[in-house]
Amino acid sequence: MFKNLSPSMLGMSAHQSEMIELALTYGFEGIDLDMAEFAGRAQLHGMPYARRLIDSAKIKVGTFSLPVSWEASDEVFQEELKKLPEVASVAAEIGCTRCLATLSCAGDELPYHENFEFHKGRFTQICEALAPSGIRLGLGFQAAEYLRKGKEFQFIHDMDSLTLLVNMVGAPNLGLLLDIWDLVVGGGSVESIGNLSADEIVAVQVAEVPQDVAPADLDEDSRLLPDAEDGRIDIAAVLGSLKEIGYDGPVTVKSSRGIFRTRHREIIAKKVGEALDKVWRAAGLPSNLRQSETAPNVPEAPAETKAPAETKAPAETKAPAEG
Repeated sequence: MFKNLSPSMLGMSAHQSEMIELALTYGFEGIDLDMAEFAGRAQLHGMPYARRLIDSAKIKVGTFSLPVSWEASDEVFQEELKKLPEVASVAAEIGCTRCLATLSCAGDELPYHENFEFHKGRFTQICEALAPSGIRLGLGFQAAEYLRKGKEFQFIHDMDSLTLLVNMVGAPNLGLLLDIWDLVVGGGSVESIGNLSADEIVAVQVAEVPQDVAPADLDEDSRLLPDAEDGRIDIAAVLGSLKEIGYDGPVTVKSSRGIFRTRHREIIAKKVGEALDKVWRAAGLPSNLRQSETAPNVPEAPAETKAPAETKAPAETKAPAEG
């Protein structure tokens, strides 16, 4: 298991070199990338150039988001699916073998059964496209009740239903995105993690649930930083269970952007790193040495080829660029 930083989840925007330096400074051993953007850079400048910052920093690439609109029309879906093997190949070349997708929990177009069959077919094709590069796909669900309000048809919003979909697809490279916040809010228990095998889990995300908010009132702003002492979720116990079953992948904090009251990326990285360190130690896991003390300087990208100023995020939640 390793501590992983996902800048896009936290609304952090910066050049790749700056993000890597922040990850190393605050104790993260891995970082997520926009793999479609990275693949485009590799195609334009060559792989050695594109990966030089990652190699010099000796940092892992934890996960990348599935760059396919699986709910789109057949035409759009097939066009994006054609590009997926190339992105998957690039990811595998830099050692990132974990791709993630989170399902919508409700909609207005398809009843549950039809939607289930639709997703089964789409993810069967996606897994086939990822398989030659050895990429595993982790599926997650959204449990917050407010996301289903006003929608005509509900869809998967708990672990049992998600597990059924994964099993029905039956692809050997399809598994679970285990979001502990959604697991608990969806009525699951952290004890159930001990019944999983490490092979079933592609990636793990953690956040704390507020003490004084009723389950029906929870929303994305209710995702707090992990708490090693007074949290409603025993995240240290979660980490202990993951260790027991032999999980060796990334553990990423997915907290609300609103809890930070700042867009300053260094403050965000510091707070997230400290919170994850505390639950890591509470679980009795070895904490890596602060890499800022020993890591090589990460070179700044030349101005004409720098990465975009923002880490890409879904349009509806994208944080404004920092000044």
